[in-house]
Amino acid sequence: MFKKIREDIAIVFERDPAARSTLEVLTTYPGVHALLIHRLAHAFWQIKLYWLGRVISHIGRWLTGVEIHPGATIGRRVFIDHGMGVVIGETAVIEDDCTLYHGVTLGGTSWNKGKRHPTLKQGVVIGAGAKILGPITIGRGAKIGSNAVVVKDVPAKATAVGIPARIVDEDHKVKQKSVAKEPVFNAYAVGRDEPDPIHKNLDTLLQAIKKQNQTIERLELKIKALQPQAREDLKLAKAFAAKKKTSR
Repeated sequence: MFKKIREDIAIVFERDPAARSTLEVLTTYPGVHALLIHRLAHAFWQIKLYWLGRVISHIGRWLTGVEIHPGATIGRRVFIDHGMGVVIGETAVIEDDCTLYHGVTLGGTSWNKGKRHPTLKQGVVIGAGAKILGPITIGRGAKIGSNAVVVKDVPAKATAVGIPARIVDEDHKVKQKSVAKEPVFNAYAVGRDEPDPIHKNLDTLLQAIKKQNQTIERLELKIKALQPQAREDLKLAKAFAAKKKTSR
């Protein structure tokens, strides 16, 4: 347990450039406090002292703004940044090296007593405000964008964004062979090579409209250029018709 606590503190320095000292982390980081309190509450939960576990977790919620059910399983080197508004359900499983930002919900969609909350595999990053709902699995090294609502499994190394969430990084199939490597951390589940898919689609549409407008302009110029010639041809045709009529 003490080894996990040391790792919980050490991981802050890797993922938050604002951290300056161990004393600062221990005294001013609610995400760290929430994990420390959860470790204690979970220990009581495992020996079937359920009420005591719930009371300790409830105190932790008052102090930190982070609500973690004592039945939830949380691995090593997990980082909850900022923390306020995070909710983690009873049957949720968070494996090692995951990162959760403020406002994240690992919630259930069923009243069944069994597994009803998500499982986050190693190295998952969940952006601020994201909702992961139901007994689904977020694959190792996957990223969930801020404010996404995820109700289906997300493959390893994939990126999911939107409501409902959709996969925007199809490259995960190629990268799957290197999953065993240490996952790369992306703050707020955002990478430099992952443009907003909605913006990307709108940009494609705007480019198509621009090209269409250019084609219309060229056709209008051609029509205008042909108009004088068309008028001249019409005048000649009328003159020819009148001459032919006179000759008769």
